Order: sequence, then C-alpha cells, then structure tokens
Amino acid sequence: MSLKAGIVGLPNVGKSTLFNAITKKNILAANYPFATIDPNVGIVTVPDSRLEFLEELYMPKSTVPTTFEFTDIAGLVKGASSGEGLGNKFLSHIREVDAIVEVVRCFDDENITHVEGKTDPLRDIDIINVELILSDLEIIESRIEKIQKKAETTKDKDALFEVATLTKAREALLNNKSLRLLDFDEDELLVLKPFNFITLKPLIYAANVDEETAVTGTNNYVEIVREYANKEHSGVIVMCAKMESELAELPDEDKKVFLEEMGIKNSGLDKLIFATYDLLGLATYFTAGPDEVRAWTFKKGMNAKKCAGIIHTDFEKGFIKAEIMSFNDLYELKDEKKVKEAGKLRLEGKDYIMQDGDICYFRFNV
Repeated sequence: MSLKAGIVGLPNVGKSTLFNAITKKNILAANYPFATIDPNVGIVTVPDSRLEFLEELYMPKSTVPTTFEFTDIAGLVKGASSGEGLGNKFLSHIREVDAIVEVVRCFDDENITHVEGKTDPLRDIDIINVELILSDLEIIESRIEKIQKKAETTKDKDALFEVATLTKAREALLNNKSLRLLDFDEDELLVLKPFNFITLKPLIYAANVDEETAVTGTNNYVEIVREYANKEHSGVIVMCAKMESELAELPDEDKKVFLEEMGIKNSGLDKLIFATYDLLGLATYFTAGPDEVRAWTFKKGMNAKKCAGIIHTDFEKGFIKAEIMSFNDLYELKDEKKVKEAGKLRLEGKDYIMQDGDICYFRFNV
C-alpha cells in the first residue's frame, strides 16, 4: 500500500527543516516565504523493532521495511486559495495524500522571521484551515452549479443525492467547519470520494518547539494547540524540527545514545510516523524466511485474502489458506519449529481478520 502524508503550514514554521530530517535531503530551507518551489517528496522507512528481531532470527538475503511517503508543500499564506503567494496549485498536491500533517510554530526566535509578525499558533492554524476550507468550497460551488439544474429537471435520484450531499458539505464549510468533523454515511462518502476534499482528510498537528521544550514535552503554545486539537478530535505531536534535522545526520547507535542522554524515548519523527499510522487505522503484518523478511502495511479490519492481494493480485485471486503465527509467540519461543510444536501456528481462511504482528505464509493457486 502506497501511503502518503502532506506537510502543510505557514512559511518559516519549520516545515522544510522537518522535511530535511525525514528525507535527509538538503532541500532549500531559506528564511523567507516560498523557499520550496516544487512539492518535494521523500520516502521514510517505518521504524519497527519486530523487523530487527525477525532479521536476526531468519538471517535473510534481504530485509524490506514498510515505507511512508511525505510531501512537503510550499508555505501557504492568507489568500493562497485565491492565488496569493504561490497560489492554490500547491493545494492540489495535498488532494493526493492520505493524511495531513500541519506544522505549527510553537517557539519564539527573533532570528527567524514570522510571516505574520509574531508567534500565535491559533492564528496560524486558522489561516491554514481557512485556506483549505476555501479551496474545497470552490470545488463544491463549481460542481453544484454544474449539476443542480439538471438534477432538478430530470429528477435523477443519483444526481439529486449528489446535490444534497454537496449542499450539506457546503453549509459546513461556509460555517468554517472542516468536512472531517461531519458525520457522513457510506453513500455520502462515496459521493464525496472522487473530489479528494482536503478538509475531509484526517489531520495531525506537529507542534514545532525549541530543544528545551522537546525534552520537557510542552509549553504554553503547545497547550493552546492541544486544546484546539482536542475540540476537533485531532492529534498533536510535539517535536523540535531543528533537533530532528541534526539527529538525521547521526548513525543509528549515536542517535539512540543522544536520545537517552536527553531523556527522550522516541524521536519526534518516529512519534509522527506512529501517530500518522494510528490516525489512518493502519497495522503491519510480516512475511519471513531465509530469502526475505518483509513488513507489509494494511488497513485494520482487512481480511486475509485482501491482505494477500497487497503482495500480488495473484495471491488474492488464487487464495487458498494462510499459515499464520503471531509475532509475540515467535518472539517468546524464539523458534518457528517450537511455535508449531506448541500448536500456535494456525491455518486461516479468506475471512480471517488480520492482526497487527501476524507473520504469514499465503497458500494460493492461479
């Protein structure tokens, strides 16, 4: 599964610095708006200690972690949806992602210009969210104008239902309410899906703080963001983009030592990846053997047959059974043979709901 998150925010809030940490690419991160001219895309591997254990146990020829794609969008400003700054062509890139990471500046630094003059996370969130709402509203207005007359004239049920659904969405947006905060049923969501509305996507706030706050975990600005996020049922990750950028340059062992000395359990980037996975309702299963150990991402609630299709469509078409053991059983017994002897290797059918940490061998015939 190809998974994408878009990073948005005002200029100079730490977006590009965070993106540098994600990709270890030295993209332009100048101290002025619109430094990022094109949407930058970076792939990050998802950290998983279980994969390390499986690698040590099986000693495979190759190990393949699951990955996550981050897209860095140029800094938005007030009026972006109507063409201000670099305009809303950048908003179109956000429509292609699965989730949005909104970076909010939660630190003071007189050496880093704030495009709005001073640090105010609520104002910054409002500016970004309004631009996203206006961008969605423009699409809805255009579509309703195109089909409403035809729907009313022909009395076509599908067209009338589309108009009703879009009208419901328009009313929410006109009241400055993001679409993800509304309750839509399955039929309404099917109507909305082709439009890729930005405000319908799940969102998480990345509170970018100074190094001291990264250790303590909060400051007054962060608490303001938390309070706002709680009201709209969004998550907040506290991270120091500058520190993450420095950590990205270190070897893994040095990184662990640095974090331990700072009293930090996981890096901000790791926390962001875990939180985004949780936000999207994702989990991981594994395939393991002497040739390859590999992690695969799936949506929670998917059955064995659908998960087999993630590897290859032939696996899904010709699915017979899935041999499954849980990672915890293998970790405890340290040997696949012992797992079998303990009766903990299961043969599951196509309707088995896959669990996070399942280790699978799919039987199929095409």
